[in-house]
Amino acid sequence: MRRTIGAVVAAMLLLAGWSVLRAQTRTAPPAEPDIMPALLEEVRGLRAALEQMSSAGARVQLALGRLQLQEARVNTTVKRLDEARTRLGQLQLQEADTQRQVAGFDAALKDGRFKSPSGEGPSREELEDMRADHQRRLAQLRTDIQRLSAEESVYATDLASEQARWTEFNQRLEDLERALRPLK
Repeated sequence: MRRTIGAVVAAMLLLAGWSVLRAQTRTAPPAEPDIMPALLEEVRGLRAALEQMSSAGARVQLALGRLQLQEARVNTTVKRLDEARTRLGQLQLQEADTQRQVAGFDAALKDGRFKSPSGEGPSREELEDMRADHQRRLAQLRTDIQRLSAEESVYATDLASEQARWTEFNQRLEDLERALRPLK
C-alpha cells in the first residue's frame, strides 16, 4: 500500500516536473542552458526522500512493535512480583500465628496447664506432640519464606531490567519521531 502511494506520488512529481520542463522549453529562449540535468537531479532527490520516508515508516512500526512486546514483558513481571509479595505476606502471617501457638504451648507446659487427674485439658504428651508439630510447621514456613523472598528479589531485579529495556525502546521511538519531524 505504501509503495503504491509512493509510486503514485513519484509519478505525479515526474509528471509535474515534465510539464514544468515542457512549459519552460516552450517559453525559454533558445540561448538558455539545458535544464534537464537540474531537473533530473531534483527527481533523484525526491526519489531518495521518498525511499527514506518509506524506510522510516517501517522502522517506526518495528520499534513500536518491540515497545509493545517489552511492555507486555514488564506487565508480566509486575504481575509475578505482586503475586510473590502477596504470597510472602500470607506466609509471614502464618509464621507469626504459628509462633504464637508454639509460645502458647511453651507457656502451658511451663505452667503445668495440661490434663489434670480430673481429665480437664490435654495431657503433657499431647501438648508436647502439638508443640513439636507446630515447630515442624514453623520450620517449613521459614524455609518457604526464604525461598519466596529470594524469588521476590529475582522478580524485582527482572522488573528493573525489563523497565530499563522498555525505556531504551521508548527512547529509540522518540529518536525516530524527532528524525521524522519536518525541517523548518
